[in-house]
Amino acid sequence: MVKNSERIPLISPSPSSSTTEGTASKFQTIGNIVVSIVGTGVLGLPFAFRVAGWLAGSLGVILAGFATFYCMLLLVQCRDKSASENKLQGTITYGDLGYICMGKPGRYLTEFLIFISQCGGSVAYLVFIGQNLVSVFKGQTFSVASYIFLLVPIEIALSWIGSLSAFAPFSIFADICNVLAMGFVVQEDIERAIGGGFSFRDRKAIADNLGGLPFAGGMAVFCFEGFGMTLALEQSMKERNTFPKVLGMAFTWITLMYVLFGSFGYLAYGDETKDIITLNLPNNWTATAVQIGLCLGLVFTFPIMVHPVNEILEGKLKKIIWFQKLNNNDAENSITGLGKLGTYTSRAVLIIGLAVLASYVPGFAIFASLVGSTVCALISFVLPASFHLTLLGSSLSLWQKALDCCVLLCGLIFAAYGTYNTIVGI
Repeated sequence: MVKNSERIPLISPSPSSSTTEGTASKFQTIGNIVVSIVGTGVLGLPFAFRVAGWLAGSLGVILAGFATFYCMLLLVQCRDKSASENKLQGTITYGDLGYICMGKPGRYLTEFLIFISQCGGSVAYLVFIGQNLVSVFKGQTFSVASYIFLLVPIEIALSWIGSLSAFAPFSIFADICNVLAMGFVVQEDIERAIGGGFSFRDRKAIADNLGGLPFAGGMAVFCFEGFGMTLALEQSMKERNTFPKVLGMAFTWITLMYVLFGSFGYLAYGDETKDIITLNLPNNWTATAVQIGLCLGLVFTFPIMVHPVNEILEGKLKKIIWFQKLNNNDAENSITGLGKLGTYTSRAVLIIGLAVLASYVPGFAIFASLVGSTVCALISFVLPASFHLTLLGSSLSLWQKALDCCVLLCGLIFAAYGTYNTIVGI
């Protein structure tokens, strides 16, 4: 999930309020949507198509894309309803909506799920880097876990850098490598098709084992992760009334790209498709350069991924009395002296903890599917539908209520069964 610094406001309020006009054009907003959603998860889609079959995988991606698009619009409607009734002053965030609908438990639940989601994405980063480095340096004795722990000192040092804008160029670089990797896969598919390297009949439309469908669904939901940026994206627009249309255009192209890439990757490699498609690339200098480029990009954008997690932890830390004493009773305004040492220590401990967790992950695709099936499904489907029913239920038509209830129920069932299925697979 390579996301640039635009993803940082996942927890923090956007600088603009719900009544402030944004400055982004339609084209800029489409670009922001694409950058906020498309990431390294797409490189695991061909494996999901292998597990589910190319037709079932395609339908799963389309369904996940449509459901995410619909629930994003629900979230904007909930924010507008709350703003019109002046339930909270200033910017209304995802956590605020949780508070408005369910009180303090709602805020804690929403922020906890986002916290776990960001931790999951950070772990996926480390696993992705580790698996690719093992592939690049095949002659070495290092394991995935070894490469992950070698990265820990680097990531700790990077997490201490104050300005996140310094990492933006690396995020763009990683996205470019992402596109190049996808291009290599498509090229490989075309070359194999022309050279008779595979038969289309050998590729299954629907897998014999239907248990693979929830796995592929979790992977698809993970690929659309970026839900926490919904309100910030809408608020950034100059013509906010066109946001649904712009969002629909962006999701149409993203979904089409996901379907084509997942299908191309599976058709090219069939049952040999690995959980990260870059591991299937030929052993030449261009493919190796792309893999190393992806790894470097992720190393330098990892601090962006863990930033919202640090914000939550440090926000809680500032409320602790002993931390305020360390910081000369000024924890709410600035962090100085021993207080800064405490902040740096918490960031280091977090990265070490994430690295330990990543070292036990059996594979990128399995973990991504687990994250998609659990926290991403709850954040993207269950919470928006429940918020919409709570805030606008009395004004909704029967079919709208039925659709919201369907999304809510399906989201819960998918989260439960998808989690069970992935754990059994592990």
